Amino acid sequence: MNSVIKLNTLQALDFDNSFTRALPCDPERANRRRQVSEACYSRVMPTSVSRPQLVACAREVAQTLDLDEQVCASDLFTEVFSGNQLLPGMDPYASCYGGHQFGNWAGQLGDGRAINLGEVLNSQGERLSLQLKGAGPTPYSRDADGLAVLRSSLREFLCSEAMHHLGVPTTRALSLVVTGEEVMRDMLYDGHPRLEPGAVVCRVAPSFIRFGNFQIHAARGETALLRRLADYTISTFFPHLGAPSPETYLAWFREVCRSTAEMIVHWMRVGFVHGVMNTDNMSILGLTIDYGPYGWLENYDQDWTPNTTDAGQRRYRFGEQARIAQWNLLQLANAIYPLIEQAEPLEQALNEYAAVYEQGWRRMMADKLGLASFDNALVSELTDILQQVETDMTLFYRRLALLRTDMKLDDEREWRDLLMPAWYQPQQLDAGYKSRMQNWLHRYLQQLKAEGVSDELRQKKMNAVNPAYVFRNYLAQLAIDKAEEGDYSMVHELLALFRQPYDEQPGREKFAEKRPDWARQRPGCSMLSCSS
Repeated sequence: MNSVIKLNTLQALDFDNSFTRALPCDPERANRRRQVSEACYSRVMPTSVSRPQLVACAREVAQTLDLDEQVCASDLFTEVFSGNQLLPGMDPYASCYGGHQFGNWAGQLGDGRAINLGEVLNSQGERLSLQLKGAGPTPYSRDADGLAVLRSSLREFLCSEAMHHLGVPTTRALSLVVTGEEVMRDMLYDGHPRLEPGAVVCRVAPSFIRFGNFQIHAARGETALLRRLADYTISTFFPHLGAPSPETYLAWFREVCRSTAEMIVHWMRVGFVHGVMNTDNMSILGLTIDYGPYGWLENYDQDWTPNTTDAGQRRYRFGEQARIAQWNLLQLANAIYPLIEQAEPLEQALNEYAAVYEQGWRRMMADKLGLASFDNALVSELTDILQQVETDMTLFYRRLALLRTDMKLDDEREWRDLLMPAWYQPQQLDAGYKSRMQNWLHRYLQQLKAEGVSDELRQKKMNAVNPAYVFRNYLAQLAIDKAEEGDYSMVHELLALFRQPYDEQPGREKFAEKRPDWARQRPGCSMLSCSS
């Protein structure tokens, strides 16, 4: 068993920058917007800021980096993770990639406001890449300033950690720093820009390689560079697949399909809606990446999207996420086709994605209901019923776990009072709805009785997959409102809350309540844009 190592200085971090060491760099060093060809990245320095202040540090991420908590409270920590200072061994760069945005090829995109500082090897031999988001312009910034605001940075910092503790594959967040400077943003793209506090998040992941990293080289016909990138990715993150060959590339693609399917199942389980599932926002490691206009499904609505940019098309709505992920994988398959030159096995892998997702979704839905096996008729009826009236998804499943197999369902008040906290509009509960729900509950109880599991064991099983606390959209906005006034207390409170999202937490019941009426249409609570 490896002993726990605690580093008491940042300088002790062990940097091993395999990406920049193994792959070709943009030869131009000037930090100007441009098309970058025959290169995987451009070296670029973060932009210094005037008055950085640490808002919060995720202690679990610091521990993963072997950092003592006292190090995170140091002035040097704030200087480094605001972009003001580099540590020995850091090799800052911005990555070159392309992608499909809302179904259309967008050409070169790249790290327009993200700067990778370097890769740390921890005491467990894990490779962890550190990336600053909002640290200034890069050659890939196009017409943007490369900066980020507190509003979006806070959302990414807290959601990254909430997702991790919910058991969802995700990038992590080490720190949130305000810069002491203001950034102009038009939050809703409606011609009303305003100055907002600037901020920088430090993201942490084994790698930030995306589908789009491969797409850009394929689109440009840079097949040799495409192969180098694929070989690096496999040897570094999929070494068990063996030496590069067409068969290895296929095995790798199948793994990406499987891990992506598993990630989407988790999104559906907890009610997470990514909001902008462009191919450049898809991780090659099956991690949730790029927390932009995401949202949490509150009232159960398969057609809901949090993204104002997608309000008309609703391409990235909750119920379409699995299909969109497969479409994105198809674009990755097209990109790596020159390495394999066989369409049929790639198509088979895409079919495997569908099978893995369907199997995982069925198992997940059975677990959410506390059932030993999936019952298609029961689940289909429930998902239809949940959309008939405005029903809070998270609260519904937590309340359903309290159902007792000896409950007298003919007494409407008993089951209605049990589920009442999940309904936003009780006046919508007409006779037809109540009859349909009552019939479903009868069938559900019959299935539970047939399986013979005790109520206590079933409740424990259901509560292990149905969280009590999720990062509700209105909670994010309340934390933002306070933070923009210089009060970071709610950031810390939510960070603590989300460490145990499946447990009842006495004194924190207010964070499990359904969305208040004031948040129904408020920007930041109902829908968001990509503006940051």
